[in-house]
Amino acid sequence: MTGFLSDLVQYQGLFQMITVLGIGGTFQIGFQISTITYMSQHVKAFINETWLERYGYPIHQDNLLFLWSITVSIFGIGGLLGSSGSRYLTVKYGKKKCLLCNNLLMIVAASIMGCSKIAQSFEMILIGRFMCGISAGLCVPLHHQYVGEISPKKLRGFANSTSSFFWSLGKAVGQISGQRELLGSQSRWPMLMASCGLPALVQLVALPFFPESPPYLFMHKGDLEGCKKAIRQLWGEGHHQAEIDDIMKEKATMKNTKILSVLELMKEPAFRWQLYMIVILTATIQLSGINAIYFYTFEVLQAAGFDEKMISYMTLSLGLSELVAAVVCSSIIERLGRKVLLRGGYWIMGSLLAGITVTLSLQDWYFWMPYCSLCLIILFAVVFGVGPAGATVSVRVEIFKLSCRPPAFVISAILNWMGVFVIGTSFPFIVEKLKHFCFLIFMGVLFTSGIIIHLFLPETKGKSIVEITEEFDKLNFKKKCMPTTSNHVTDDYTFCTRL
Repeated sequence: MTGFLSDLVQYQGLFQMITVLGIGGTFQIGFQISTITYMSQHVKAFINETWLERYGYPIHQDNLLFLWSITVSIFGIGGLLGSSGSRYLTVKYGKKKCLLCNNLLMIVAASIMGCSKIAQSFEMILIGRFMCGISAGLCVPLHHQYVGEISPKKLRGFANSTSSFFWSLGKAVGQISGQRELLGSQSRWPMLMASCGLPALVQLVALPFFPESPPYLFMHKGDLEGCKKAIRQLWGEGHHQAEIDDIMKEKATMKNTKILSVLELMKEPAFRWQLYMIVILTATIQLSGINAIYFYTFEVLQAAGFDEKMISYMTLSLGLSELVAAVVCSSIIERLGRKVLLRGGYWIMGSLLAGITVTLSLQDWYFWMPYCSLCLIILFAVVFGVGPAGATVSVRVEIFKLSCRPPAFVISAILNWMGVFVIGTSFPFIVEKLKHFCFLIFMGVLFTSGIIIHLFLPETKGKSIVEITEEFDKLNFKKKCMPTTSNHVTDDYTFCTRL
């Protein structure tokens, strides 16, 4: 506890910046994902009313369902476009400027959606959701990279895992705000839709007081003094020479300061296994079954005999459980390491899915079986939050050098948004055919990914980027003798400069 309090005092600038980045980053996405569920009935009614007023007859049910599905899915299309352009914008303008401009886009989108009811235009909701998707697609990879680059080595895992905490916090706040007693009513849903502009406004006001990431300032701007100043502002006064040495070594091992394109990264043999890992981690998150769990929660609670109003509050407890789990992940990730949390999390989640499949099969036989299903579902969400949710983000940041990180996150984000679209469109048909046995597919994915992580992913805890790269070089160049890092370090850098 004493060590934590001393770190809290010394690194107060870092913790403040993590909070600002989180509020305008993954908090924003979690909030929008959860609130759209509570607005579904109100938005459908609004579309029907607008159609009736324009054309004099109610909209056909199939057309209404189509417009609502477009309203939901257009967010993912915007996210795919935003993430595709994140590499170019990051290289050209830097992460800080990109986030500030991105906040303006989100505020404009929130204003458009908030005024849709007054203007009697459901098209404004579509435009606003598309703009929100572009903003989300851009801010998520920027948030993950920014947090990883501003953190010292001993707090890097904690800092990276906070993105999953803010994601869960956003979902929980969205679930609370979406209750009928607050903003989820017939008259106040436009305010709920426009409230996504508040986190963007907070970040827009606060972020200018914080620096660009120290590695970016030194490696791509050549500003050593600016790098040192940023480190002092974020990490306080102290002995940070070892961290500065690591940044210098990383720059010395880079062929040049140019950030690779997506195609160049995919062709580069030195990062082949890093790409394999990022594809496996991203695909496993999409195929972990967490979305299916949320889908079945309502059905399980209905089978247990709870009324609809009570189910709404019990679903909120699932989101709060995930939030608590994210806090636990942030506190243990530096002790247990990323590999343990990923491997153990996958295998425990797979075992829980097997149990959930059994209890769902027997819930009509015993009156107490739905309660067992509910306990297993909550436990599944907790394990997901404690293990893979936070550790995945940390590993994705740590296994790539700065010159490769932007294109790597573009690849990861594109895979993620494509997964959201594919799973979202195919999952209802899978459920219709397989019912609760669909969990067996996710179980197989989790156990397989756990074995791959155990065999091939090196532990990144407490290691510099150069050391992690050397670990992957053993996989990328099994039959080749790779020169050590020291051979690449030129005499142009002096590693004994004082901060």
